[in-house]
Amino acid sequence: MTLITPPRLKLDRVTKTFGGVYALTELSLEVAPRQIVGLIGPNGAGKTTTFNVITGAYRATSGTVLLDAHAVTSEPSHRIARAGIMRTFQNIRLFSDMTVWEHLLVAQPHTGPFARRLLPMRFSNPHVIERAEEVLEFFGLGDVRNRLARSLPYGLQRKVEMARAVTARPKLLLLDEPVAGMNHDEAETIRTLMLRLREEGLSILLIEHDMAFVMNLCDQLYVLDFGVLIAQGRPDEIRTNPAVLDAYLGQAA
Repeated sequence: MTLITPPRLKLDRVTKTFGGVYALTELSLEVAPRQIVGLIGPNGAGKTTTFNVITGAYRATSGTVLLDAHAVTSEPSHRIARAGIMRTFQNIRLFSDMTVWEHLLVAQPHTGPFARRLLPMRFSNPHVIERAEEVLEFFGLGDVRNRLARSLPYGLQRKVEMARAVTARPKLLLLDEPVAGMNHDEAETIRTLMLRLREEGLSILLIEHDMAFVMNLCDQLYVLDFGVLIAQGRPDEIRTNPAVLDAYLGQAA
């Protein structure tokens, strides 16, 4: 008998309204295990709203969000994070008074006896330290481990934010414009890291406006326009889709 693996993430006809205005209309999408999926579309299409619904920042008006076939639609954000969904933000959100190393420590779930969960005591937990060292090396941040994260160049701050999310061992990573404002070399570094994360079993859903980056990275793309899904498919299919060309990419694509 063949076992069917459920999607890592599934949105089933998710609708979100604000005062009667539809930000999302019956959106359905899936992210499989070990898959990188792009969510693209013009500004105001509902992409970040989708992330906010998935992570519990917004409550869906209707529809279902499932992680590994378990509904998380009504769960608060902290429980969704503990279930295995972590995210980054379009505008970098790092703690102004914490080093890179401290960001990797504080991001990890609290475990063990209550006293050990308190700061700074849990920083001495060997498992927490081991995981932080592992992620620090993976992202190539060893040279700046003791620097204040907010003092780093923009590209490195982006890496720190991603590393912080990965340190928590998520099943699904949501990246909101991970290469916005980066040059080609910086973006290529992020692309390589994402491919390595996929190889290690992580599923990734990203929002990105850099179409060259998206087309050379994603396994699957979903295209939103005014909160409505207008196309889905492989990058080569999306590149030539008439509805997408008209709404977003433009005929020059």
